Amino acid sequence: MNLPEKGSPRLVALVCIGLLLGGCATTGKRNPADPFEQVNRDAFRMNETIDRAALRPVAVAYHEHTPSWFQTGVGNFFTNLGYPWTIVNQLLQGKLVAAGQDTARFVINTTLGWGGLIDVASGAHLPEHEEDLGQTLGRWGVPAGPFLMLPLLGPSTARDLPSSVGQRLITPLYWFNLGNARWGSLALSAVDTRARLLAVDPMLDRAYDRYGFVRDAYLQRRRYLIYDGNPPEEPVDKEMQQLIDEANQEDPVSK
Repeated sequence: MNLPEKGSPRLVALVCIGLLLGGCATTGKRNPADPFEQVNRDAFRMNETIDRAALRPVAVAYHEHTPSWFQTGVGNFFTNLGYPWTIVNQLLQGKLVAAGQDTARFVINTTLGWGGLIDVASGAHLPEHEEDLGQTLGRWGVPAGPFLMLPLLGPSTARDLPSSVGQRLITPLYWFNLGNARWGSLALSAVDTRARLLAVDPMLDRAYDRYGFVRDAYLQRRRYLIYDGNPPEEPVDKEMQQLIDEANQEDPVSK
């Protein structure tokens, strides 16, 4: 693909056209990855209603009125609980070095870090990784399938669905049955996760189509994770390629 030279007026025009086409893809044209868009939008509206009414206000209060050391400890604890699931998926993907590093992180933080409350392993310069069943299936060549907006659980795909649901069921705290401790811990995990996402809210508020923004951001992030930050180049939209070809033919600066 040959682009017009940087600084060319036609390149500026193409960028503007590209943004317009992107907007049309979100607000007008049906996204082929989202065949159930109307149902997904209904679920998204329900999730946003619940978030505005309950989850976000609690997350804001938690963020503003609890000590930073407490929030850090809670985040470390729940992150540490997820390492066994990450390690299993690393082994399934053949990532033995990463599995060894995260096993070391889990053992060190669980034993020396008071059950994971303190991230001692970072002081040992052990890198963190994030793997789940959806990433494993993607590495095995399973296609993503249609985008899904799950009630209460948020964005997913057909490929990520077993991970989106199953990972919650295998969380140790889900089976910790001691009075109200199970539901209290699950609620704290949800509030902590939402509090970490508060920084994204201003960006989401500026989006013309909040649903489209969340969907596209989720699909791009999942693709990025599956290919470990090096996804293959996607094919250029036919309309955009035609505009680029015409610009190359007519713009003397690019010749």
